[in-house]
Amino acid sequence: MTVRVRIGPSPTGEPHVGTAYIALFNLAFARQQGGQFVLRLEDTDQERSRAEWERQILEGLGWLGLTWDEGPDVGGPYGPYRQSERLDIYRAHVDQLLATGHAYRCFATKEELETLRAEQKAAGRSLGYDRRSRDLSETTIQAELAAGKPYVVRMKAPLEGKVLVEDRLRGPVEFDAAQVDDQILLKSDGYPTYHLANVVDDHLMEISHVIRAEEWISSTPKHVLLYQAFGWKPPIFIHMPLLRNADKSKISKRKNPVSLLDYRQRGFHPRAVVNFLAQLGFTMPDQRELFDFDEFVLALDWDRVILGGPTFDLDKFSWLNGKWFRERMSSEELTDFLRDELFSRDRIAALVPMMKERIDVGEQFIPGTDYFFRGEVELPIELLRPKRHGLAELAKVLETALEAFEHHTPFEAGSLEALGRQVAEEAGWKAGELFMPLRVALTGRKASPPLFNVMVVLGRALMRRRLRSAIDLAKATAKQEQRAAAKAKKKG
Repeated sequence: MTVRVRIGPSPTGEPHVGTAYIALFNLAFARQQGGQFVLRLEDTDQERSRAEWERQILEGLGWLGLTWDEGPDVGGPYGPYRQSERLDIYRAHVDQLLATGHAYRCFATKEELETLRAEQKAAGRSLGYDRRSRDLSETTIQAELAAGKPYVVRMKAPLEGKVLVEDRLRGPVEFDAAQVDDQILLKSDGYPTYHLANVVDDHLMEISHVIRAEEWISSTPKHVLLYQAFGWKPPIFIHMPLLRNADKSKISKRKNPVSLLDYRQRGFHPRAVVNFLAQLGFTMPDQRELFDFDEFVLALDWDRVILGGPTFDLDKFSWLNGKWFRERMSSEELTDFLRDELFSRDRIAALVPMMKERIDVGEQFIPGTDYFFRGEVELPIELLRPKRHGLAELAKVLETALEAFEHHTPFEAGSLEALGRQVAEEAGWKAGELFMPLRVALTGRKASPPLFNVMVVLGRALMRRRLRSAIDLAKATAKQEQRAAAKAKKKG
């Protein structure tokens, strides 16, 4: 068997560390087995997919050295490698399922489905589609089509029996077929859902092993049924354990940085990042903690994968990175790394236009820009506190602003300022009342170069980190002050 593996990131946000984790195991297995590693962009979410996110995903994985043999940027014999460019392929396969009776058109409207959900909720029944269009007569179907009524295409899942999923790490996993819903395969806009596109692409691209996160196990019965409906042999499934926070919850941006851009901006070395991700899901035979990609490739054995949900420990991550600096890099190599990543010409050049009118001699540049080179900044609560609003209210508005900024494209000053003014207006604040605590949160100062130019140079990752710190501080201080006021009132 020729080993062919893939990852399918969705360009709907910054490159996620979980994507790198799965990409690492796919690439290492492909290199160990002399196979191919494919990168396929699953960009069928028209509302959220952005070219900016696609570029950052490719750059983030490339920074780690996780290079692919086939993909949208390098081509290959099984392209196109963007799902949005494969719509005709999906429609043809949906037509095949309709013709063989393995799928059907569903004409239920959004309003009808919302009513159904409300009724199920009120009656305490399990929520889900009730298969109302599953057995429509051909006459009814043709009449609905002739009337131009929108529809989705759903898979006709079996109503009884079992669905068996063979997982390389867990063995056979059995599912009750009656619990598998009639999933949507093709949306009313002609775009496929993840389930259809995933199965069709994996088959046509001759993927031999599907190595992905364990959160997809519950969806795999749907995929197995699709393979059966098409008469195809499924690939070998390997569901890797999810990365976890210290409390065992799924890793999330609220408890750990999840963007590769964040770790790059902090000054983590890419080889140390690869080392850390590899040992999250795997133990080396000799138990050593420091190893590079080539050593990992030689040692990779699925029987040594840890299923317990590895903890993403940022303190250990930082310690491991420090070991790389001290034990695997010469002073010259570290000098080059710091120059290229933290003090590059491009980075300095981005600061100069903002600072040239603010300095008279060169030595003033460092104290004037130090917050661009630091992780956290000092946040005096009195500087952060707005004049006309409480700290609890500030935390709420900052959370709204953070949500708006971190998903906004393009990430440029004028657009961000307009968005900031919109957030302030919707909260009933004056723009200046929001912009001052934003400035303090991002710089630790009341005076700085233009706020949104600063935000652009800091970048999404550092902006997110500092705003989250300010939000946490505002919330904690508000609670302390409320407790103190309640205690004083009780005494009085």
